[in-house]
Amino acid sequence: MKRKGFIVLILFFLFIAGSIPLLDKDHVSADSGTVEISGTTVNVRSGPGLSYSVTGDLEQGQTASVISKQGDWLEIRVDGQEGWIASWLTTNSGEEQQASGQTAISSVNGLNVRAQADLSAAVLTKMKAGDEANVISTTGEWVEIDFRNTRGFVSTQYISLTDKTSTPKQTDDKAEPEQKKDAISKVSSFEIAVSALNVRSKPDLSSKIQQTVSKGQVFPVVSMAGNWVEIKLAEDKNGWVYAFHGQLSDKAVETVASNEEESITILTNGTNLRTEATTASEVASRADAGTQLAVIGKQGEWYQVSLPDGKAAFVAEWVVSSEETIVEDEQPEVPEQRKKGTLNGVTIVLDPGHGGNDGGTVGVRKTEEKDLTLKTAEILSHHLNAAGAEVVMTRQSDTYVDLRKRVASSHQAGADAFISIHYDSTDDSTVSGFTSYYQHDYQKELAEYLNSGLSDKLTLHDRGVQHGNYLVLRENRQPAILVELGFLSNFNEERVLTTNQFREQAALGLYNGLINYFDAQLSE
Repeated sequence: MKRKGFIVLILFFLFIAGSIPLLDKDHVSADSGTVEISGTTVNVRSGPGLSYSVTGDLEQGQTASVISKQGDWLEIRVDGQEGWIASWLTTNSGEEQQASGQTAISSVNGLNVRAQADLSAAVLTKMKAGDEANVISTTGEWVEIDFRNTRGFVSTQYISLTDKTSTPKQTDDKAEPEQKKDAISKVSSFEIAVSALNVRSKPDLSSKIQQTVSKGQVFPVVSMAGNWVEIKLAEDKNGWVYAFHGQLSDKAVETVASNEEESITILTNGTNLRTEATTASEVASRADAGTQLAVIGKQGEWYQVSLPDGKAAFVAEWVVSSEETIVEDEQPEVPEQRKKGTLNGVTIVLDPGHGGNDGGTVGVRKTEEKDLTLKTAEILSHHLNAAGAEVVMTRQSDTYVDLRKRVASSHQAGADAFISIHYDSTDDSTVSGFTSYYQHDYQKELAEYLNSGLSDKLTLHDRGVQHGNYLVLRENRQPAILVELGFLSNFNEERVLTTNQFREQAALGLYNGLINYFDAQLSE
């Protein structure tokens, strides 16, 4: 009898053991193949979700083998190590092979070619209606293309795909130079798109700076190497600039220059038009949103415009728009109904503090604030995009952005939340902790929710919600806060703030705070 009971018990355990894999397979769907990392830095987690701990990170361009898939998360293996990554930060290698041999033709004028498959990513260049580009891969609603030696992403909504006429592949070494020569022959000029850009002696950030050029200047293109453009500075002098900071064109320099910034559009009612290029000068007139004025000159960050009565005046570039509206950036007429736990239909402006020649505070260990703020904003941007939010970044690279222009971005986007990200410093090296600041009463609730989110995720001292008279809060008509995520002047705290783990937890705290803030609005 005992023997019979023992056998039944063994059979019972075998049944349970055999059932577990079946339950697991229903939960996690098997997958295969490889993916390439498309995000700048992607966290590898211990499980399929943002709440799981970070076990490592992968850089843009690295490849990983896919083991399985659960929802929007991929279980991957790299160098014998396993973990989970977000699928929206990858491209599929298999899709690349299927897309080869196709041509993308732009259906609209001014189609943005972006650095990543994301509407918040930087614009590398633009395509005109009818422009063609070689297709590299497809990723959901985005296509990765090679357009005049610039590799980037365009939305599938505004292109048509055609198969190339099949031709025998050239196998000799002369083929590639000929293709490059043909691509370069289609590019005539390069227009500078940033306020100041260093021109280098070689296509390398470590090479010697020859001179600095300014926004709006147009130069002939001599050659290209990857994402670097060689431009003609003078009769006997060339130099290299990064394509990210300007716009390539097949038009001659004279044509581009003559069409440059013909008019600007006023963004807000009651905008001051001044007698000189400074906020301290007398107001000559005022203009309302939508008013278009002809540009007759430029002084620094001010446009000189022609008024209807024929007189000239100046207007700051951060309160106007000088670009055509791009159809891909328009929002749907009927926004999707937002549900709790999501951010569909919400517009969030992220403001990484400082940048360019404004490095912010410098830590005891020489950490620059401007680098940490941008890295933290990039991580938070990924979380917010995944939740359905439209994210606007006031800067996406190491560039200087005027404070008033940052506020103008908030107004122009109609931000539901504006978050300025900073790291703190003080003469007292023992002071530590994070702080959330607001200026107006309509900003206090946002500050309280985000500070609570940070408190749940950070082990630093919570300095609470405080009143702060900062320009980006004082002049902001939208719900806006400024967060100081810790003190770089504190040696021990600086060691914590410079880790990937801290930035991930800080971003997650801000993300959770935003979710709770907007969920509370649905309950009201």
